[in-house]
Amino acid sequence: MQSTASVSNRINASKPWYRHPWPWLLMLGPLVVVIAGSYTAWLAFTRQDALVVDDYYKQGKAINQDLRRDRVAASMRLKLNIRYDVAAGILSGTISNLAQPDARKLELSLLHSTLPSKDMRLEVRPDAQGNFSVALPMLDMARWQVLVEGEQRDWRLNGVWSWPHEREVEIRAEAS
Repeated sequence: MQSTASVSNRINASKPWYRHPWPWLLMLGPLVVVIAGSYTAWLAFTRQDALVVDDYYKQGKAINQDLRRDRVAASMRLKLNIRYDVAAGILSGTISNLAQPDARKLELSLLHSTLPSKDMRLEVRPDAQGNFSVALPMLDMARWQVLVEGEQRDWRLNGVWSWPHEREVEIRAEAS
């Protein structure tokens, strides 16, 4: 009889479920998943999808025009050298077509690889030798897409510049 009395005393004296650590430990996993899922949903709804193109067909048609402009630049044998002086805050460079410098107004675009808000469009006017310089605030450490277009947008040069790993970059138009 003593054994059944001690068992019943133990049952009556046991703690309620919420006083034991095991139920809480078992509930911790699903709770973490719910919190992580809620945070992911919040990120998805509050952040803009910057890399998604609305009209992919129109974008595809534009690629063919860009290839034509690349071929024009290759036929002109265009070459661009740019470098950035951090201390002076000046982006300088030279554009040449190996026969004569292109002294027209140019649009130089520095496009950030992931953040469109950091993109920069600069208007440059090369001198008779094709040299130019333009004031530029601090250039972020990034992989920049460099795009140079003529005044009439009849040609373009494009390339990649990993700043500050590459202090200067040379971009040549290549025939495709």
